[in-house]
Amino acid sequence: MDIQFTEEQELLRSSVQRLLRDQYDFEARRKSVASEEGFSRKQWAAFAELGLLAAPFSEGAGGLGGGPLSTMIVMHEFGRHLVVEPFVETVVLAGRLIEHAGSPEQQQSFIPDIIDGSKIWTLAWTEKASRFDLAHVATRARREGSDYVLAGAKTAVIAAPWADYLIVSARTSGDDRERSGVSLFVVDRRATGVDLQSFKTIDGRRAADVSLRDVRGQLLGVEGEGVAALEACRDRAIGALCAEAVGAIGELNSATLEYSKTRKQFGTTIGSFQVLQHRMVDMFIAHQEALSLMQHLSLSLSDGDAGLSRLASGAKSKIGYAGKFVADQAVQLHGGMGMTDELNVGHYFKRLSSINIQFGDPAFHVLRYAQLDAAA
Repeated sequence: MDIQFTEEQELLRSSVQRLLRDQYDFEARRKSVASEEGFSRKQWAAFAELGLLAAPFSEGAGGLGGGPLSTMIVMHEFGRHLVVEPFVETVVLAGRLIEHAGSPEQQQSFIPDIIDGSKIWTLAWTEKASRFDLAHVATRARREGSDYVLAGAKTAVIAAPWADYLIVSARTSGDDRERSGVSLFVVDRRATGVDLQSFKTIDGRRAADVSLRDVRGQLLGVEGEGVAALEACRDRAIGALCAEAVGAIGELNSATLEYSKTRKQFGTTIGSFQVLQHRMVDMFIAHQEALSLMQHLSLSLSDGDAGLSRLASGAKSKIGYAGKFVADQAVQLHGGMGMTDELNVGHYFKRLSSINIQFGDPAFHVLRYAQLDAAA
């Protein structure tokens, strides 16, 4: 598959490429990650100014109407440059949840601040016992007047230390594993009763375990129907993460090919060894297959095709395995320096490893694909 981009989409892609080439080289990224905050608010403001934070939102919500294809374009370039800023968490997860599930008043209140870059959001759904099950929710919410009071804990919430607001899944009825009874709530990250245990993730980002002790939250969407909203959110997130992974895979292939042309052993470049040529051909094929799947999934997300979740699981597993294969090969072909902090190869390896476990690892999605296929 090869998508023919429109003039507007090509303009978006070239604008992102130019911005990242001029302002987001590997050393600039390393400095941002090593800083006290862990990311660059200056870069976040630049993304907003360029319209990247507005691109996926509909025009009715104040965005540019680019939808999933614009997300794919942005995330593919972000993957190539190892961008750490919370685009997925703020725009793809929280922002699009607000657009699809929020009331008109919530959309008017929250989305403009996302688009202009003044507020950062994230989604808190994972719990210690839930693994990848969106319906396994032990956090509870009880109604008090017009608000709800939440009590429980969420684990490994990416970008929580940076966020102004969290969207939290909590149970308003039923047992911990029931599909019905899960609701979504907007929570001010600095509200009384919200405690964060922050930490660095393997790929250089920041995350936190979040404790909620009688925290007031605002209902987002319909009470008890949060799982359906989260499932649609997961499909969008998988589309974005797959695009990021494909960008990273492409860069690893390019870096490995270039290295093989200059690194010498036994008096000759390692790229002349036939066995290594075969491995790099396999890496190229894995990238091309992943690229095609990424485009297919993004088009399906844009069109709202039937069987979208099944395709999302298929893409997540296939691209996940491709990313692991290419990252492993790239590190091995670079030798011991492949995992040094000074070389970007190890950072791509770590980012692809992190992407693989977000919203379900490849093994989980292979099983889910088979279950959805059997049910079709």
